[in-house]
Amino acid sequence: MGMLTPLAIKIGSLTWMPKFLPQITWLDKRIHRVTRGHWSILRMAGLPNLMLTVVGRKSGVPRSTPLLCVPYRNGYLIAGSNFGGSTAPVWVVNVRAADRVTVAVGAEQYEATAREITGEEREVVWEHMLKTWPNYARYAARTSRTIPVFFLSGAVTG
Repeated sequence: MGMLTPLAIKIGSLTWMPKFLPQITWLDKRIHRVTRGHWSILRMAGLPNLMLTVVGRKSGVPRSTPLLCVPYRNGYLIAGSNFGGSTAPVWVVNVRAADRVTVAVGAEQYEATAREITGEEREVVWEHMLKTWPNYARYAARTSRTIPVFFLSGAVTG
């Protein structure tokens, strides 16, 4: 966590923030590309993050999405929160359909397997995720859906 993390958590809790998600994602992808993975909006805020690339289940086109992540065991946890929106982000359905995904952490890229976590195990990792990003609890309260959580294994932490 960094000096800007509390500010990022405050901004991330704002109810109008989801309106700007497409612009934030667009900007973050550009920052990631220009800096060759060394910087992102989340990294500037002192938060763990990765770039998830998954092949579209219908299009067959690889799509990349910058995501907050939580280091866990020998991989990462990610949540399809969509800021608590009524629908899951598109990457969720693509990850569910994919055998493998590509994870970029900083300038390093890895092939990974994404396993959706459910049941009691999800409750345990959810509590762990809240320590990094307490806004997940706010997002869960905003929606009637269960926010999907995935464990990415094969990605190297550190």
